[in-house]
Amino acid sequence: MITKVEGIVFSERDYNETSKIINVITKEYGIIGLLAKGAKSIKSDLRTVTSKMTYGYFNIYYKENKLSLLSSVDVIDNLKNIKKDITKISYASFLLDLASQVIKQNNHCDIYTLLVNSLLKINEGFDPLVITNILELKYLDYLGVMPIIDKCSYCGNTSNIITISAHRGGYLCKNCRQNERIVSLKAIKLIRMFYYVDISKISTLNIGNQAKKEINQFLDEYYDRYTGLYLKSKHFLNNLLKL
Repeated sequence: MITKVEGIVFSERDYNETSKIINVITKEYGIIGLLAKGAKSIKSDLRTVTSKMTYGYFNIYYKENKLSLLSSVDVIDNLKNIKKDITKISYASFLLDLASQVIKQNNHCDIYTLLVNSLLKINEGFDPLVITNILELKYLDYLGVMPIIDKCSYCGNTSNIITISAHRGGYLCKNCRQNERIVSLKAIKLIRMFYYVDISKISTLNIGNQAKKEINQFLDEYYDRYTGLYLKSKHFLNNLLKL
């Protein structure tokens, strides 16, 4: 019996001379492996729809905790704008990498939905760094290590917040700050906005380079300190940013 699942391909590898195995992040089952028979053949209908970042409905013979067999794919969006831009490809690859790691720790369907909405926004042309940071922040909730961004992480004061510190776990007020670097008020406000915004409803993004840099640096430090995730793709991204 064929089962229809919504998903996006995040990795692929050769299986034999004509076939390949793809790993798909799905809405229904988390991460599943699919055998795409004959997908490497030039004449195969599966050839173009089993590459990385294919987003669609996968019609499969599902086997729980085993390799399932792919029958066909109905593409929802081929994310063509991402695929023709090396910077966007790099960000999208990181988001797929990150989502696959988060799902291994918490297989909540929202993790998939947030990923798809983020990729669609990057495909639409929104700033990939900002979209990436929004998703990174939201995923901290599912990893159980959300920073404190509604009051001082040290004393609980809700006024005179002057910076945010990965080392101290979130916002810091004027009285509790020690030698932590000061970040802009804009970055402090945006962090909260990033957490509450519905990614699918974003229609405009106008954020200065300084605030973007501060938020990205905070999230990098926070992930390094609290998540235990090491993602080579993020280090590659940061090297891209330096160019």
